[in-house]
Amino acid sequence: MDINADKEQLKAFFNQTVKIREEVWDACLPAWQPFSAKRRTILTTAGDRERYLYFVLDGIQRVFFLTEDGAKEATLVFTYAPSLSGVADSFLGQHPSHFYLETLTESRFLRIPYHAFMEQCLTFSEMNQLSLALAATAFEGVLLRQAELQTAGAEAKFRALLERSPHVLNLIPHKYLASYLGIDPATFSRLLGSVKL
Repeated sequence: MDINADKEQLKAFFNQTVKIREEVWDACLPAWQPFSAKRRTILTTAGDRERYLYFVLDGIQRVFFLTEDGAKEATLVFTYAPSLSGVADSFLGQHPSHFYLETLTESRFLRIPYHAFMEQCLTFSEMNQLSLALAATAFEGVLLRQAELQTAGAEAKFRALLERSPHVLNLIPHKYLASYLGIDPATFSRLLGSVKL
């Protein structure tokens, strides 16, 4: 894989949010390093601090919650290229994570450690603006998702998923999609056979 092409993808992704000067990129890009993980690798474990912010180049990941007794899990977020990944609240607050980050498929990333990212935010105003904009976008997504989970029925949630991300039906195991939607797998299968867009 071409590290320069990967870093150009990262630049293009961030420049959609905040225009960052080339001299800032020259200073910041070296801290983003390539990282790969095999399928079904736990990158972050509940109880550990999230040490990295990941930029997804290839693969699919999920953030999930596991009850203390391990009897039930809930998938909260899926990430795939081009997007950021990691347990955001643990990364930004540097407190123990309540969640797990797992690769569902073989995955490739660029990643940056917390200390390097925060140093860049303190040094460059564009990087600080970027971190605030990314946090605001993530927070908005969480609130919209919470509203959907609390107000929409199973079919409405399924339709919303199909409208937002129809490709995930072929990429992500259906048991994780059902968990993400907060519906049981049997209902998910029924909707899969009956709902068309």
